[in-house]
Amino acid sequence: MPAMLPDSDLTAPRATPAWRALKQVFLSLGSNLGDRVANIRKAVEELDRVRVKVRRVSSFFRTEPVDFSPQAWFLNCVMEAATELMPLQLLKAVKSVERAVGRRPGVTSGPRLIDIDILLYENVVVRSSVLTIPHERMSERRFVLVPLRELAPGARHPVTKRTVLEMLQDSKDLSRVVRFKLEG
Repeated sequence: MPAMLPDSDLTAPRATPAWRALKQVFLSLGSNLGDRVANIRKAVEELDRVRVKVRRVSSFFRTEPVDFSPQAWFLNCVMEAATELMPLQLLKAVKSVERAVGRRPGVTSGPRLIDIDILLYENVVVRSSVLTIPHERMSERRFVLVPLRELAPGARHPVTKRTVLEMLQDSKDLSRVVRFKLEG
């Protein structure tokens, strides 16, 4: 197993050694405070700085809040990225990006400038006190599955082996997810 990089190396530019191939990851991004489009765009830029290379970003979707109401609707998208970071390093990088965009501790499932979740990391399963991959509620959330379907409809959940399309078809989530038209 490759050696873990110290936290201070998360932002240092570095060539990818041959033994440390880039891993495919899918991240969910959401915002419901301030300029939601700008918050998500800034997060995407910041992710690039912490060695998470964006490959594709889904359309943006206006999504009805779940688990905590009333609050403003979210703007959500999913991105496919490549990284050399190991799962816990990726979590630290994602949290540093959330702080850089302005996220502060608040109410669980409440309003936030930015929220970034690791949905999938290759075909890896992680179960720890700080990180669960695949994301534990991924298969229950239309605001995740609809944009993920746009990028990877045939991607399989590494535990249940169900595709994104199958999870979306079987979802009991009735919340509204509406494509958002970006200006310009």
